[in-house]
Amino acid sequence: MIFTGLLTPGSHRAAELADDRAVVRAILRVEDAWVAAQSRTGLVPADAARAAHSAVQRVALDEAALNELAVASEGGGNPVIPLLAAYRKAVTEEYGAPLGAVHASLTSQDVMDTALALLLRDVRSTLLENLARTGNALARLVAEHRDTVMVGRTLTQHALPISFGLKAASWLAAVDDAADAVRAARLPVSYGGASGTLAATMARCSDGGSSDQTFGRVTGLLGHWADELGLELPDGVWHTDRVPVLRVASGYAQTTAALARMANDVLMMSRPEVGELREPTAEGRGVSSAMPQKQNPVLSVLLKRTGIAAPGLLSQVFAGASAADDERPDGGWHAEWAALRELAVLATAASSHAAELAGGLTVDTERMAHNLERAGTGVMAERLSAALASVLSEREGKNAKQRVQAAVRAEPWDADALASALAREIEAEQDPTLPEGVSAGDPQSVTRWVRSLLDPRGYLGASGELCDRAVARHEERTTA
Repeated sequence: MIFTGLLTPGSHRAAELADDRAVVRAILRVEDAWVAAQSRTGLVPADAARAAHSAVQRVALDEAALNELAVASEGGGNPVIPLLAAYRKAVTEEYGAPLGAVHASLTSQDVMDTALALLLRDVRSTLLENLARTGNALARLVAEHRDTVMVGRTLTQHALPISFGLKAASWLAAVDDAADAVRAARLPVSYGGASGTLAATMARCSDGGSSDQTFGRVTGLLGHWADELGLELPDGVWHTDRVPVLRVASGYAQTTAALARMANDVLMMSRPEVGELREPTAEGRGVSSAMPQKQNPVLSVLLKRTGIAAPGLLSQVFAGASAADDERPDGGWHAEWAALRELAVLATAASSHAAELAGGLTVDTERMAHNLERAGTGVMAERLSAALASVLSEREGKNAKQRVQAAVRAEPWDADALASALAREIEAEQDPTLPEGVSAGDPQSVTRWVRSLLDPRGYLGASGELCDRAVARHEERTTA
């Protein structure tokens, strides 16, 4: 049962992790684990806990039951209340009598927040697996194309030469950082009871001893609950402290931004007039309903779509957190659910798309070289200006940089002609300072030297070292 579909293509890759059936299962697991934790604390007989566990399977999860539950959720403002009624009935049937331990001393928010923590833990696992696949594929691209030269672009215009490996390294770093953010943001169990005081749980665990002794038993009970679910136990109540949720949502949004940034480059570089990259193909992917010749870069399109949609969803989660008040929120908490779930699904589906994109990306190195050559001599003007700053004197009101710029404008496409022109200007200088092995009296050596300055392979700066660092950083994170 997928809650998204026709209007969010690709969401089927992750929707089942967080659809309505998954939400119901998470809520039931939370209630079941609470009874189990009470049994481990000695508050509930073991056979009662076993009955509560078996009763989970008695709760209907077919489409009709889920639709009925969705309608009934309106009455209490959340799905816990009607689902709890169904679960209690199932427990009674399984145990042969009502079991007061079910939901004892909990409130709906305890269960709902903890169920979302459980659900999003499963989402996180899949998301991190996909990001690892994406990162590994990108690391291979970085290593393979460490020295593949292409033209860099800034503000949509040709800039200086770079390596394609360096571009892929920037994608890799963003993906690795996003994975770190997702991994670090973990939702804990939620407890507090009706007003966040744990009053009912304290009363349930009291045996007449001191408050400190009772609280120790409460802490033990909560620890067993967290252990049953495989979640962390927080230090305090977070009913209205939504920072844990904000961290998770931010990790999702950071993921979509990182992947959209990669997609933006792929979309531009796969344009026919650029032709430097090609997406992997698959049956039925990228087709046009009107133009049979087209092969659209659909993976990147969907990644960009997700990057555009995510900020609005993140904003809704933050708005909900900002609206939290008193000891239990009156609408802000409720506003988080749909946005958080949609954000989780989109981020996870995007990570799957990205892994496929990075793993199957075709790099046309010949086209990169062609485009760099067509970019003209201007892409090397910075290097020329720096190298000739101490060689060319000021003449006719123009300093060395301006003289180089004028020469480049005069010969924007022909590197050999530009080298010859600048060599003549150098030869006209009185006693110019030239590198060892280059003599103003030897025009050919001057021309060769200037021509070497126009080789983009010699002006990649620390591109190679930055690529190596990105790959090493990824490997360290992978093995950590």
